[in-house]
Amino acid sequence: MKKERKQLQTWKFPKKVFGVFLFCFLIIYIQFAYLSLSPNVYGINMDDFAKARNTYSTTLYAKRGTIYDNEGNTLALNVSSYTVIAYLSPKRTGSNPEPLHVVDVELTAKKLSPILNMTEETLIKLLTKKAYQVELGPGGRGITEVVKEEIEALDLPGIDFIENFKRYYPNGDFASYILGYAKQYEKEYVVDDVKKIEYSIVGELGIEAKFEDMLTGTNGYLKYQRDRYGYKIPDTPEDRVEAENGKDIYLTLDANIQRFIEAAVKDTETNFNPEWMTLTVMNAKTGEILGSASTPSFDPNIRNITNYENPLVSYVYEPGSTMKTFTYMCAIDSGKYKGNTVFTSGSVEIGDDTVKDWNGIGWGNITLDLGFEYSSNVGASYLVQKVINKTELRDCLESYGFGEKTGIELPRELNGSLKFTYPIEVATASFGQGITTTAIQQLQALTIIANDGKMVKPYIIEKIVDPNTNKVIEENKPQIGEQIVKTSTVEKMKDLMYNVINANNIGTTGIAYRIDGFDIIGKTGTAQIYDTTQNKYLEGTNNYIFSFAGMFPKDDPEIIIYAAMKRPTHSTSYGLSTAVKKVIKDTSKYLNIYGTNNNETSVTEYKLNSYTSKNTIDIKKELEENKIVPIIIGNGDKIINQYPKSDTKVLSYDKVFLVTNDKNYTLPNLVGWSKKDATTLLDLLKIKYNLEGYGYVTSQSVPANTKLTGEEIITLMLSDKYNLNKVEE
Repeated sequence: MKKERKQLQTWKFPKKVFGVFLFCFLIIYIQFAYLSLSPNVYGINMDDFAKARNTYSTTLYAKRGTIYDNEGNTLALNVSSYTVIAYLSPKRTGSNPEPLHVVDVELTAKKLSPILNMTEETLIKLLTKKAYQVELGPGGRGITEVVKEEIEALDLPGIDFIENFKRYYPNGDFASYILGYAKQYEKEYVVDDVKKIEYSIVGELGIEAKFEDMLTGTNGYLKYQRDRYGYKIPDTPEDRVEAENGKDIYLTLDANIQRFIEAAVKDTETNFNPEWMTLTVMNAKTGEILGSASTPSFDPNIRNITNYENPLVSYVYEPGSTMKTFTYMCAIDSGKYKGNTVFTSGSVEIGDDTVKDWNGIGWGNITLDLGFEYSSNVGASYLVQKVINKTELRDCLESYGFGEKTGIELPRELNGSLKFTYPIEVATASFGQGITTTAIQQLQALTIIANDGKMVKPYIIEKIVDPNTNKVIEENKPQIGEQIVKTSTVEKMKDLMYNVINANNIGTTGIAYRIDGFDIIGKTGTAQIYDTTQNKYLEGTNNYIFSFAGMFPKDDPEIIIYAAMKRPTHSTSYGLSTAVKKVIKDTSKYLNIYGTNNNETSVTEYKLNSYTSKNTIDIKKELEENKIVPIIIGNGDKIINQYPKSDTKVLSYDKVFLVTNDKNYTLPNLVGWSKKDATTLLDLLKIKYNLEGYGYVTSQSVPANTKLTGEEIITLMLSDKYNLNKVEE
């Protein structure tokens, strides 16, 4: 009996163990039931949690709208670029039969090194990091489709690409202040220990900035369930919202006229080195801006910007004597003007101040009509003392659009100022001193003369198109205002402006703009520059803003042109007149305004092909037949390099540089070459150089026909090749 009791007592411990086990099992069972049946576990929605762990999500980027000229040529567009990434973790491969991560680090680095222009050591450091994936930068960022295909051909395990877009301007430094630029930004974030980058392109200048909301578009997205290997699970739903691309913008710019202007402005910059310059051509009847360029300029692809303001709309300055056009127009339209009225030129006392003519001595007793032709400050002052008063002048200038924005579709347009109260201020305002205007205001006011007394609003956006539907959502038409000035006044102004350029009197101020066979009408301007630090006007031969405002043909103007240049290093206004005349000649030939568009004199456009590996003689012949000037470098029979590159558009008589496979290059005689042509050649040959002076090459430190070794440093002396002794206003 005692033995049985003892045996029963020995079983008490296993029973306790069993009880504990049973209790734990019940707890686990209850927990399992809780996890299985409850949608939320400890405040976490388990369905959402599971989907998040297995859901792949990616952004479908919207394409930023393209910017075109008035003929549909592309000026700004998005191009695909790629970032090279490497998957390092074996977890990505898992049980997959083919490796999905980098297996052979050294082989991968060796093959990628020359393509990405990165050392093998740098790549090995990246490929041996303890990370799921890495970005192979900097060489692997922003690569092109061609480079991507080259890497794909290597068939390297674990190497992949992230596609994004960058803004590209195919013409480089071309209408830069009009187009502006858009910059790519990157935003990093981490999902499941994997670094991701979201890209965006933001307009920061010009049309790109002004129409940011329209150009941007709306990104879409793609979501789906994936397995542990990263592949989409079959028969599972896919959530896809397509991206809505940005709107396309068509400008009023004519690419050929723009190229005429760009060439003239750059040539002026090279030869006369002004502080800044702007030149714009406008359709006189419609207000369309056909071309506009400024210096210093920039290439929006690399954003080598020294100034962020567009001189066309964002520079206000004292315009000088071009304002006499509008003072005279106001006086004539009042009905009180008599052109044969005689006044004494030279100087006039106004209160305690003295107004002098630009030459300091005047021309004796002359008529008011001659006063305009000679650009007499005293004559303009006479008008606001004897013919019209302060209020009439202000009312006229305001009705002509001065003192307020034109509303052109460009950012940061300024108003200018028409502040004049006292008699001396009214007098100086009459010849463009003490007040400020913008270039675009000058252009708008000139449309009154070109359109028989009606002002036309300038514009630069032709239309905006939705590429998602191909519908035009906005289209601009000419906006012609009411009659501001009598037709008889306009006819009188045309005669006065014609004489400024084409008369043969000793004091005629616009003869530098005369072109045989062209009935150009216009007005020159030479404005003093006010130094706010010294509270006085600067003195010196070139301390002026030189300008020209004109149009052609005289009787029925088709083109209005306005140009201004501040403080050239030499030659006063001669550089401006040279540029303006070149643009007028090229534009008139191109538009056949004077019937000059014939086979001998017409300016035509030619698109360059790729000449690499082509026969030198054949390409030389091809270019010459298309009126292009080939510059052959070396005596080789094959071409190995060229400038400009293929797909670039050039004009008749432009130079194209062709480097041959000779290698024994000799230095040509560069005397007479422009700075641009000479430096282009030396850059192609990778020859170092120094420049002294401005303009055209007058001498070179290394003689012509010297065999080049590549170790030379050549000094080029530059100077003006023109006769600069011209009469200045």
